[in-house]
Amino acid sequence: MVDLFIDRVLVKNNKDQDELDTEREIVMRLQNRILMLFFASAECETCQTFAPKLHEFFKKLTDEFYVERAAQLVLLYISLDQSEEQLESFLKELPKKSLFLAYEDPYRRELEAMFNVEELPTVVVLRPDCSILIPNAVEEIIRLGPDCYRNWHEAAELIDRNFLTTEDFEEKSMRSLSDPVRRLKYKVEDEKKKKKKKNRRGWGGGGDDDDDKVDAGHGDKDGGGSPW
Repeated sequence: MVDLFIDRVLVKNNKDQDELDTEREIVMRLQNRILMLFFASAECETCQTFAPKLHEFFKKLTDEFYVERAAQLVLLYISLDQSEEQLESFLKELPKKSLFLAYEDPYRRELEAMFNVEELPTVVVLRPDCSILIPNAVEEIIRLGPDCYRNWHEAAELIDRNFLTTEDFEEKSMRSLSDPVRRLKYKVEDEKKKKKKKNRRGWGGGGDDDDDKVDAGHGDKDGGGSPW
């Protein structure tokens, strides 16, 4: 999910409309969460009718008045409005904890095409890995209310943040972005050591004990594998 928005600017639906515009902010807000992409328009009467139900749904899952621990859930409004005034008007119907894309951001239309949005309102529910959990959850939200989140949580296989400290979770979130680079780094270093050892054997030296000890830390003497 993070990959979808890592280079974008997400705006908070609060009074100051604060922006999340750094990689770290985006990662910490979206990592290990279910994302609801709410496609709607102020012109759509059905959207106007559904908005209060969605607001209540989200509030009962994330507001501490209703739950001890907020659900790992993010609501992002993808406006298909015809003007910025319409967007601003419709935001008043949505929770303050929700996010949205600015009207001038063309990515709104790209997402509409990406997820084949053909009717409004549409709520696309995404797993943390960006795969689609539910193409359109509007009917399920109306029918089941907050109860449907339990099914989403199980299907998304979320890591339960209740068992992680804030520091542990931040480290885990940021490490997920750097892991591929680190794996490549260790792979390259391991290849260099194996090549160096092979050349020494070709000279008849066979390597010394210290080299064998270094290689032993990365696997067996014949090359082993990277610890990653």
